Amino acid sequence: MKRIIISFAAFCALGLLVVAGVVFSGLINVAADDPHTGVVHAFLETARNRSIEVRSEDIVVPSLDDEDQIRAGAGNYDSMCVGCHLAPGMAETELSNGLYPAPPSLAEAGPYDDPAKTFWVIKHGIKATGMPAWGKSMADPYIWGMVAFLQKLPKLDEGAYRALVASSGGHQHGGGETPAGHGEQHGEMASGDHHQGDSGGSDHHGSSSSGGAPGQPGSGHHGGKESDDHHASDQPQTAEESTDNDRADAEGKSSANNHVHADGKQHEH
Repeated sequence: MKRIIISFAAFCALGLLVVAGVVFSGLINVAADDPHTGVVHAFLETARNRSIEVRSEDIVVPSLDDEDQIRAGAGNYDSMCVGCHLAPGMAETELSNGLYPAPPSLAEAGPYDDPAKTFWVIKHGIKATGMPAWGKSMADPYIWGMVAFLQKLPKLDEGAYRALVASSGGHQHGGGETPAGHGEQHGEMASGDHHQGDSGGSDHHGSSSSGGAPGQPGSGHHGGKESDDHHASDQPQTAEESTDNDRADAEGKSSANNHVHADGKQHEH
């Protein structure tokens, strides 16, 4: 018995050494453009599905037929999800094409047959897949709105999808909303940069004239040579300017106190 235990321990130690050697050697390719082997893919898919099933089995699904709830879900889906999961009539995006595992096209089929699983995935996300945990910024009622919308999505054509999104309130889920696209965020930041020279209306270092339109000469309070520049009129005199002024005053006083009489001589009073 003792020999069996020792052999088992040695086998486990050897296995750990092999695994450690493979990991530290860098043999495992983590590139997203190099798919898993069939065995690894099946293992990970099974582990993912069982994890979701176990953790969602106690979730109570509310009614998902409310039209306002569905519209709200459509607005949030269009703002937060289409880049990966697409929409009716929408071609693949750089994001959906570049992610691995590839995100499912939810316009073609819902993610799960059980709304509780869909809710859990939206709320908690899935590790190492690019699926965010939207529960960090969305309360449960808004997540259920997206679940309700996803039940309808595969049945919508492009026109019906667009009409439903247009009737929604857009991207809103009770606070914490950010612009839909990464580039859009940078665009807003750029337009609000108060150190830009000629581009933005919000540049408070712009040109001069008060009341000017944003982005036109005259809109900045550090502007040019207009009389309303608050730095122009109250500049303190330099020592040199003060000396020149004192000299001019002295000369003025001297001229006022000296005059020439009729005899041609200058007299000082």
